[in-house]
Amino acid sequence: MSRRDQAAGEVLVRRLFAEHGAALLAYATRVSGDRVAAEGFVRGTLLRARADPAALSEDRGAVRAHLFGVLRAVAGLPSGSLEMLDAVGTLPPEEREVLNHLYFQGRDVKEAAASLGLPAETVKSRSYQAMRRLREAVAAGVSMGAGG
Repeated sequence: MSRRDQAAGEVLVRRLFAEHGAALLAYATRVSGDRVAAEGFVRGTLLRARADPAALSEDRGAVRAHLFGVLRAVAGLPSGSLEMLDAVGTLPPEEREVLNHLYFQGRDVKEAAASLGLPAETVKSRSYQAMRRLREAVAAGVSMGAGG
């Protein structure tokens, strides 16, 4: 690997960590129950993702879904997690973003609303719709699209 490729890879890993690291770490910690192990899983995920930059050129939600798939492989996370994350991938982007703030980043409705620049009622509504869609998607085997 050339110095230029190595430098580009390091920049990519830093960008991915800045955009997705908190969500990956929160999820890995939650399912593994071990913060130190979760940090290792996230490092491994980002290093493995660096090897396939073409998969990281899509929209932010698709990149995050890809990274969570890599994380599951790196950490050996249970398949029920896979079904739920696949279901999250079927959500409209605005609903995924609300869930990201509420569940992966651990914000309450007021904090998520402020961060997203939305009224709290909109955050609540999107969260409700997202959870309804997730229940339906998981029950249907994650076969539904974002259109519902």
